[in-house]
Amino acid sequence: MNRANYITKAAVIATVYVLVTYLFKPIGYGPSQIRVSEALTLLPLMESSAVPGLFIGCLLANILGGLGLWDVCLGSLITLVAAYITGKMSNPILGSLPPVILNAFGVPIYLTKIYGLPYWPMVVSIGLGQFIAVVGLGIPLFFVIKRTSLKLFLKKNK
Repeated sequence: MNRANYITKAAVIATVYVLVTYLFKPIGYGPSQIRVSEALTLLPLMESSAVPGLFIGCLLANILGGLGLWDVCLGSLITLVAAYITGKMSNPILGSLPPVILNAFGVPIYLTKIYGLPYWPMVVSIGLGQFIAVVGLGIPLFFVIKRTSLKLFLKKNK
């Protein structure tokens, strides 16, 4: 794949992530959240440019979210690491583990500071939201993409 194609795909994925996050903003931020755009976190299983695309999308969404530097830096870094690890997984079930687990345990580290709430209840809350977005929405989305013409756009590049 050429560089321009890779960058274009990453940009499209980032754009979709930001738009979906912003569209569902009322439920996508805070101590109890379901970030619907996290359904896209299984894309690295199909497309390597999804890793930077998800990172940039999350970075921009977190800038727009208004929770500050903690969310912009740490939240985006968690997404980058989760996307990279997901891309190494063999199937969507295993691929759903990194975004769910890393967000469940990582995001509450800074949200507890922002909201002054206890860590473990936030782990449960964020983990449940991630599970709904990634497993409940993301796995079905993964199979829809695999069965439609979108798979032509998302063809894994190594």
